[in-house]
Amino acid sequence: MEVDEQIKIEVSIIICTRNRDNRLSGTLAALRALRTRHSYEIIWVNNASTDNTAAVLTSELATDPAARLIFCEQIGLGAARNEGWKASRGEIVAFTDDDCYPAPDYVDALIAAFSDYPEVGMLGGRILLFNPQHARITIEEGQTSRRFASRSYVRGGILQGANLAFRRAALSKIDGIDPELGAGTPFPCEDTDAVTAVLWAGFDGVFDPRPVVQHNHGRTESDVPALLDSYDRGRGALFAKYILRPDTRATFALRWLGSARHRRSPPGLRTLRLEMVSAAKYAILKGRYDILCIAAPICFLVLVFQAFVSLLFAAGQTLRIRSTES
Repeated sequence: MEVDEQIKIEVSIIICTRNRDNRLSGTLAALRALRTRHSYEIIWVNNASTDNTAAVLTSELATDPAARLIFCEQIGLGAARNEGWKASRGEIVAFTDDDCYPAPDYVDALIAAFSDYPEVGMLGGRILLFNPQHARITIEEGQTSRRFASRSYVRGGILQGANLAFRRAALSKIDGIDPELGAGTPFPCEDTDAVTAVLWAGFDGVFDPRPVVQHNHGRTESDVPALLDSYDRGRGALFAKYILRPDTRATFALRWLGSARHRRSPPGLRTLRLEMVSAAKYAILKGRYDILCIAAPICFLVLVFQAFVSLLFAAGQTLRIRSTES
């Protein structure tokens, strides 16, 4: 589609996809069903697909004056989203996924929510489970608004990339989405990173239940452990990124230590190990061997201590059981 630079765009909706040519019909139908009097555009980002994604989208978008397709060669959701927002023109830039179905009033709901919170830089909305047979994960069904103050810590998963929007000014201030993060990279956390970056750039954030998407993610309970492992890796990289920053170091180091002290069960120790390994890989990627040399012994001691406490707890339980039986 040829872009008319004279038209002011209020909302840009960015959807990134890679090798999912047979799963795009639901999202395409939902986007065609959008109803609003506001100006908006839809930007699909083909993230170096090797299947028929390009052909499918080219055909589907040919008759949609609001939509266009761009290409991102660098594999990874962060890189694709970064290309998408740079190609957009909206004052509000909204991200959703290629398996999400925005409600018909999605554009109106975004504009209303941002109008009610003129000081916020980013906004997350509801993510409902489309298929009740799917695992109850990667959703957010909250019914009440929540505010997040600037320069605060927000736990991953509260504001999710499946329904996450930013003011253009906020994205510009943080230089967009980090292309080294996201699904398709070793560090799947580009959405939480963008939320954190905007908060620490001086903007407030908010969760507002009015913008709604339905998530047709297709995962069953057997898929959940691998997904949770990926979240652990992403969280480790996120902690590393902000511990490397002098202005956020104290807050994120204390938050990590605070979460680590609760991880004494075998699953918790596994989470701790995955976080540490991912954090180390991120520090190596950034060439921060100085911080790594300081942090690695501390992390090792924390892991050993938690494992020791876990063994003591297990031994205590065994003794109590034997005492009760006797």
